[in-house]
Amino acid sequence: MTRIAETFGRLGREGRKAFVAYVMAGDPDPETAREIVLGLPGAGVDIVELGVPFTDPMADGPTIQLAGQRALAAGQTLRGTLDLAAEFRRAHPDVPLVLMGYYNPIFSMGVEAFLGAAREAGVDGLIVVDLPPEEDEELALPARAAGLDFIRLATPTTDDRRLPAVAANASGFVYYVSITGITGAAAADPEAVAPDVARIRAATGLPVVVGFGIRTPEAARAIAAVADGAVVGSAIVSEVAQGRPPAEVLRFVADLARGAHAEAGEAA
Repeated sequence: MTRIAETFGRLGREGRKAFVAYVMAGDPDPETAREIVLGLPGAGVDIVELGVPFTDPMADGPTIQLAGQRALAAGQTLRGTLDLAAEFRRAHPDVPLVLMGYYNPIFSMGVEAFLGAAREAGVDGLIVVDLPPEEDEELALPARAAGLDFIRLATPTTDDRRLPAVAANASGFVYYVSITGITGAAAADPEAVAPDVARIRAATGLPVVVGFGIRTPEAARAIAAVADGAVVGSAIVSEVAQGRPPAEVLRFVADLARGAHAEAGEAA
């Protein structure tokens, strides 16, 4: 059983939902990013999504685009991101770590070399936003063979005809993008999200976590109530962009985590 499956199993037994946090590796500089990333589990994060900076992040809004630009300008590379993942794994042996990004940097390194390095670094899963199911032979199948979960995205436009393709080689969890468009663009609506979460969960048999449009503890609680977990990315990256020191960023993350973990009816 993978760390991701173990985490969802434990949270289910505890009657809690997962809080997933996204941060960009190397933003605003490698040392600051390192302090934030290593501090996320202590702030209540159950699964860490570590962004891999890329020059053409087509699915990301301005907040994460600028984070990637800052990271690249500060010298962050895919190899440096894998080194950070390895340091995270040494510090946190049991907390799942997912790399999220685009295929080009992986292709440039070479799929076999990348998967070997990712496995050695202790990476648990991959989210590669520009590889659809039709391209599974490129990375999804080799990743699964290497023991890494390949986490698929689903959106409000993923209908019942498309779901079997989404589910075919997915593992770990499904990341449901609660709105159409780019990251950071709008607020998630729990009432609109709930039916799709149930439909995707039934079709895939995997936990479904919801991201995009979650910026407050109250929003994290509302979304977690109708899903298996909530993902926050742009709101955290915005705190980094404003120059908040790592301790302040982590306090912000801790508030979000308490919201996602709150029982129904509790104040977040």
